[in-house]
Amino acid sequence: MSLEPLNQLLSDTQQPICAYYYDLDALAERTKRIVSQLPKQVRFYYAIKANSDLPVLSTLAPHIFGFEVASLGEVTNAREAAADAPIAFGGPSKTNPELEGALLAGVELYHIESAFQLARLSALAATHGRSVNVLLRVNPRFELPDATLQMAGKPTQFGIDQLQIDDILASRDQFEHVNIIGFHFHALSNNLNAASHLKLVETYLQTCGSWQETHRLDIKLINVGGGIGIDYSAADTHFDWGAYCSGLQTLLDNALPQGVEIAMECGRFVTADCGIYLTEVVDIKQNHDQHFAVLRGGTHQFRLPASWQHNHPFHVVKRDQWDYPYPRPHITQDAVTLCGELCTPKDVLARNVMIGELRVGDLVVFDKAGAYGWHISHHDFLSHPHPDRYYMRNGCLFS
Repeated sequence: MSLEPLNQLLSDTQQPICAYYYDLDALAERTKRIVSQLPKQVRFYYAIKANSDLPVLSTLAPHIFGFEVASLGEVTNAREAAADAPIAFGGPSKTNPELEGALLAGVELYHIESAFQLARLSALAATHGRSVNVLLRVNPRFELPDATLQMAGKPTQFGIDQLQIDDILASRDQFEHVNIIGFHFHALSNNLNAASHLKLVETYLQTCGSWQETHRLDIKLINVGGGIGIDYSAADTHFDWGAYCSGLQTLLDNALPQGVEIAMECGRFVTADCGIYLTEVVDIKQNHDQHFAVLRGGTHQFRLPASWQHNHPFHVVKRDQWDYPYPRPHITQDAVTLCGELCTPKDVLARNVMIGELRVGDLVVFDKAGAYGWHISHHDFLSHPHPDRYYMRNGCLFS
């Protein structure tokens, strides 16, 4: 991603630089490519949690089926971006005020995380004289592929234990104001293997088929979640989206009953590549025989590397101007740890990485920062200024 549109802004500022930059034109093109390869039976939702900025949501809205949200605040964001876009409401908590707010906002689909949540939604829907569609979120007992995060397939707060699903289905007639139209699986995050992901979806379909037969369900929708990954390592392995879509088409042609649709809810895979996080080096020093570059910014603005404990990919943009009377600290051909401005040793974005040259005043640009960067960070810890946020749309830069 080129910094050319930002050059004038960067050269004019007198403060240490710290900013996010999102290329919305690239995001629109990427999303169109992603959706165009999917089988016709698939509803493609964008998972707002990855990046909920209004310009991002407005860019995505024309190219996707709808938005997957996990709070009433995200419902509001989705409605602001696209008033008529379908919304699927997930998340393990869903308080009564949130459920009621979602009902009043016309949310169409609810991912139910427990029998108690199902009962509460049914009662609220009755109060408002409505009938709503739900998917039961399943925490499966079968084996899952390797991935960076695993939300199910083991004891977690997410979903309904697979062994409890039969009891809920057997008692579904008592929930008069909810229609159980299918199941929701979101078991892992950041899988990079298309073949194992296809196998996982196949297992989802087989599991749903057994419930359909046992309980004579009229299944209309199976949400196979997201979890498709982005490689943040030096290897830069790409999820083979083309092979996945081709394999998914074959799988659905052979295993999906007539009239049933599939939903997906991807976030990171959509937006990661459209954003960068750039920071200025404000100090370089040596401690216990190791080099440290201190940045304007850190994990309070870009928490992903510390959360996942990886060295985030970056590159250096050199800035030759130096107008100060004191020497300019630098390192050459050595390992350095890139750390932030917080008063904690955990404020690290990349540790012991080899670098050709780095000077105070240079910029460090962290790539693939368009998802789970700003939006999962503890923004106000130590009350530092927030980074600037810039967007490019139709060749025009705005903030």
